[in-house]
Amino acid sequence: MKKKIVIGSRGSILALAQSEIIKKKLESNFPELEFEIKKIVTTGDKDLVSNWSTSNKSLKSFFTKEIETELLNGTIDLAVHSMKDMPIVSPKGLICGATPDREDQRDVLISKNGKTLLELPNGAIIGTSSLRRTMNLKNLRPDLQIKQLRGNIHTRLNKLKTEGYDAILLAAAGLKRVGLESEITEYLNPKTFLPAPAQGVLYIQCRENDKKIRNILKSIHNKEIEKIVAIEREFSKIFDGGCHTPMGCYSEVKGDSINFYGVYFQEEKGYSANITEKLEEGIKVAQKLANTIKEKING
Repeated sequence: MKKKIVIGSRGSILALAQSEIIKKKLESNFPELEFEIKKIVTTGDKDLVSNWSTSNKSLKSFFTKEIETELLNGTIDLAVHSMKDMPIVSPKGLICGATPDREDQRDVLISKNGKTLLELPNGAIIGTSSLRRTMNLKNLRPDLQIKQLRGNIHTRLNKLKTEGYDAILLAAAGLKRVGLESEITEYLNPKTFLPAPAQGVLYIQCRENDKKIRNILKSIHNKEIEKIVAIEREFSKIFDGGCHTPMGCYSEVKGDSINFYGVYFQEEKGYSANITEKLEEGIKVAQKLANTIKEKING
């Protein structure tokens, strides 16, 4: 009889698609085991009314707390999260058991009439609830109107058609994972429109003392992505990168070197820089770039 391994996931279309990707990889690597996805409703899924963009709370626990509770209680064996939703420090007893291959880290524009960001008419209405994306937009096209946009991918795409938006901004990774890549009008240049730290990366969480699951997860772990994400999350940490912090970064690895780009917005002005270092320098790369940006901020 097969041993069943239960994967915890939020119930959104994107979360389930991400969990399905991991489930298929594990099934391929361990055909003798049975894997099952369990849907878990989180606070963030239940509360669709609060205006989180003006909240002082970090959103990072809104979509993880209930899942982590089940993991600690042993009702699930592992959990699939978006890395950018995860706090730097895990609850006691839980760890990141694997960082799988990264999906596209870029942001994308989806417009009603097929126009790119630079082609949109003066004063066009753009939908996003992200402060980082808002600041990036204002930096590149200060004439555009920003209108709040909430909901899952399908809800946002529907609002584009029905609620007066000219275009909306989303992450490429989510659209690709749910099979909606064809909706994308334009992939935004990540060197000038910097993504969120760890965008496109999944975080596979498990119990620290569960040696069997930890060994299974080694089969889908990407060591290079782990190193890159550590640098990006350190950059976020330096600038107190919560969900309301207008900052972004982009990593480009060539051989054993990393070209690392970063931006931090203060009072709507963007301070950006980039450096090239050896990837093995680890979080020192983020610290060096952050210091360069802080020097610019301080004049």
